[in-house]
Amino acid sequence: MSKIAILTDSACDIPAELEARYGIDILPFTITLDGVSYTERQDFTMEQFYDMLRNGKGVPSTAHITAIRFCEQYCKYVDEEYTEVLHVTLNSTGSATYDAARMAMDMLEEERPGHNLKIHLVDSHTYSMVQGWPICEAARKIRNGGEMRMAVAELEQTYARSEAILAAFSLKQMKKSGRISAAAAFAGELLGLRPVISLIDGVSVVQNKVRGDAAVLPAMVKLAAARATDIKNEDYMIGYTDVACVDDLVRQCKKEFGHPPVQVFHLGAAVSSNTGPDAIALVYLGAARR
Repeated sequence: MSKIAILTDSACDIPAELEARYGIDILPFTITLDGVSYTERQDFTMEQFYDMLRNGKGVPSTAHITAIRFCEQYCKYVDEEYTEVLHVTLNSTGSATYDAARMAMDMLEEERPGHNLKIHLVDSHTYSMVQGWPICEAARKIRNGGEMRMAVAELEQTYARSEAILAAFSLKQMKKSGRISAAAAFAGELLGLRPVISLIDGVSVVQNKVRGDAAVLPAMVKLAAARATDIKNEDYMIGYTDVACVDDLVRQCKKEFGHPPVQVFHLGAAVSSNTGPDAIALVYLGAARR
């Protein structure tokens, strides 16, 4: 009889309700801001984190989950007689977490010689619910008797197509995090320019600059419609921080795409640490890259 674990990290932003429903284990990151360390998903709500960003002097830093911590989790699965684990990490090019998981797999051989745990390690190449929602879908299918092989293949296919469009209504945090230069931030604020940014495989690229807040959402919808392969028939999602315009984006997307988003979610610490507390995102499926 198979006993399967689903494991990921807190960059996934999976809501607690879905975490419990599908039996997903989420290991938290440590976030440090202004010399104080916090455990994500334990020490603050996302609303509290957005306030911390507004009031903080510095830029939050995230410590990756170590190989030792992953090995401890793998040992727990072995001791509890799990047969398989699906382990999905955040983008490997932006964090050492994936490499730490690979190291932990080697360490497990020393800690539990001859173990029978089969570990399926997947690099999501992304963050937030762009990472998390496919995990929920994979967990749902596995919990309903689906094959692990098919679940892993579908995960990799989805991540190879997943794209996000981000917009920030304030450039303060992007300036502090180094995502844009101080000069660009000053000019942007002076002229009322708002960058519309694509996030693909962890790489952010400014796709457009629009003048004024009112132009942001239409620009995001237009860009998603142009880049997505079949957004009128495929799922899309909306992520947001502490912004009031999320309902407006939902309405514009429903009108343009013909159906509502499959999820509306809070952007977690991994993303909002760079974008700031005044950001919004649109997630969709584009052309396959792998």
